[in-house]
Amino acid sequence: MKYTSVVVDDKKHCLEIMRRMEDEFRKGDERFFIKVMEEEPSLVLRVHAVTILADLGSEAAIPTLSNVLLHDPDPLVRHEAAFTMGQIGLTSGVKALETAVMKDKDPIVRHESAAALGSIGSQTAKGTLEAALNDGDELVRNSAAASLFNLEFLETFAVGGTARDRAPRP
Repeated sequence: MKYTSVVVDDKKHCLEIMRRMEDEFRKGDERFFIKVMEEEPSLVLRVHAVTILADLGSEAAIPTLSNVLLHDPDPLVRHEAAFTMGQIGLTSGVKALETAVMKDKDPIVRHESAAALGSIGSQTAKGTLEAALNDGDELVRNSAAASLFNLEFLETFAVGGTARDRAPRP
């Protein structure tokens, strides 16, 4: 899978795909948005597909979102992938998010990945978040601290259920 940082490669094509996204969202067709993320070069289409998956996404979206988070050349797309994984709230995304917190070159991606780990609420992420308290970027450190606080809250007071079942989430 190869991604580019092209904002809009073909305006007519992008408008048509955006129109189709509206239809596929109403149908709840998660697979369509996964395909857009995997195949479309346009930044605008990939960002839109990733953000829609925050509402539609399930376990099926996590491998593609993880790949986007770890390999897309554009930090905005990687950031949105991290956000979406946090909103979906499944622990299957934790490993990729931890990798992004520790290794992504862009602080907005590291920040959003740390925040997503707090939203998911998996205690296994505690070590990564503690390490992120030493990140060179204040936003990343703050997101890690907030997520650690959320993990402590969940460990102390949560009554169970998945991250997706809990509300509100950070």
